[in-house]
Amino acid sequence: MTHVKDRLIFEESVAGRRGVKFPKNEFGASFAAPEALAPAAHPFLPEVSELDVVRHYTRLSQRTFGVDTGFYPLGSCTMKYNPRLTDAAAALAGLAFIHPSQPPETVPGAIEMLAELSEWLCEVTGMDEYALQPAAGAQGEFSGMLVFRKYFDHIGEPGRNIMIVPDSAHGTNPASANVAGFKVVEIKSDERGLTDPAAVKVVIEKFGAESIAGIMLTNPNTLGLFETHILEIANLLHGAGALLYYDGANLNALLGIVRPGDTGFDLMHLNTHKSFSTPHGGGGPGAGPIGVKAKLAPFLPGALFKRVGDEFNVVYPEHSIGRVKSWWGNFLVLVRAYAYLIHHGAPGLKRISENAIINANYVQSRLKGYYDIPYFAHCMHEFVASAETLKRDFNVSAKDIDKKLLEEGFHAPTTYFPLIVHEALMIEPTETESKETLDAFCDTMIGFIARIKENADEFRKLNPLKLQIVHPDETKAARQLVPRWFPVGTEPSADKAESKKTTEA
Repeated sequence: MTHVKDRLIFEESVAGRRGVKFPKNEFGASFAAPEALAPAAHPFLPEVSELDVVRHYTRLSQRTFGVDTGFYPLGSCTMKYNPRLTDAAAALAGLAFIHPSQPPETVPGAIEMLAELSEWLCEVTGMDEYALQPAAGAQGEFSGMLVFRKYFDHIGEPGRNIMIVPDSAHGTNPASANVAGFKVVEIKSDERGLTDPAAVKVVIEKFGAESIAGIMLTNPNTLGLFETHILEIANLLHGAGALLYYDGANLNALLGIVRPGDTGFDLMHLNTHKSFSTPHGGGGPGAGPIGVKAKLAPFLPGALFKRVGDEFNVVYPEHSIGRVKSWWGNFLVLVRAYAYLIHHGAPGLKRISENAIINANYVQSRLKGYYDIPYFAHCMHEFVASAETLKRDFNVSAKDIDKKLLEEGFHAPTTYFPLIVHEALMIEPTETESKETLDAFCDTMIGFIARIKENADEFRKLNPLKLQIVHPDETKAARQLVPRWFPVGTEPSADKAESKKTTEA
């Protein structure tokens, strides 16, 4: 029998059990669905009591790991503490209960807020215009690529189809460019882990300037290093008639210090849920506004929110790529960003990045000498260590380190990314953690080394009483994914076959 703590809500179902009893229909009218809309079969819904539901979902919430429960140094994800102040702002009835279909003239306060947020994002990033509609970073990237495509079509240069992407880029960069119809050309980082202008020049010469659409850069890059050649690269691309895209996932290192728009970038996306509050992870919601220089503004997606004199209006770009999400985007995520910016102000934003950089360099310095750090240098908000030596000498992998950290109460760093670092452990402490927390993490990481040298086999063992999942068969989970549940004997034929394979395996 499956222990109650491991059962699905469907497996807790008992025929006839109810959590809610609805009053009898006292009006005499029939509320039955029209026959054409009636379901063909009774849905498989669990029959459980209110207490069953409360305990089930409370138990699930306690089995997860979040910023509110422990240190979460997941590199490039900026899993920092989100002040409850912004949640309180998003919960205000006047904002939370706006219907997305309300005419703009009925919600002037919301329009004003979105217009001011757009202006502030321009001020922070050095861009001229912002579209707030994209729902997350990856959608912002894809929208940006569509803007590039439409811009080149509009100016009569549809043949620009080469998008340059460094080998340290986030995986969504080449994916977004490819889906938008560009051919991705990868360039290798130099020996310091930076984008090499010479490599960019080779691509321009090989394919011809008239074929180059642009480059997608993250700065600081995914090694946590500031791209020191960015002005030279911008001159090369602009000289070829191409554009520069800025991946804003790592903006937490630059707030109040460097504006991407001042360093040659023509378009960028923001992850407001990383840099400007909103709990994220586990599927969102997020927001991925894209900002552009003036010449790209006519191609932005969705509605824009503009200040005209003393009024605030909704306008639609003349050559827009169209909507990329329903209505105006994830409105309440944007409310959180607005509240976060008010709360910190310009001096506070700069302190955020300064503290994020200090914390990352502190942790890097403490772990240096215990772990490989292939591109050791003054880092920005994150750095990448490696377990390559541990793997070679003791057969202890980056994944083993990650699992052990989870067992010790710390979330694992990003593992096996960026791909140019073997056995990578990408660590981003963020600005919200105390020195005591950072020291506890470093002490634990350093303590692992002695335990590994003493008995590596024993180190790799995990305590199932501390971890909900110990060593899953990841290949089987990926190849035999069974995301749905049906009562035994009622599975559709395809699911029966899959269930049979899983059981036999």
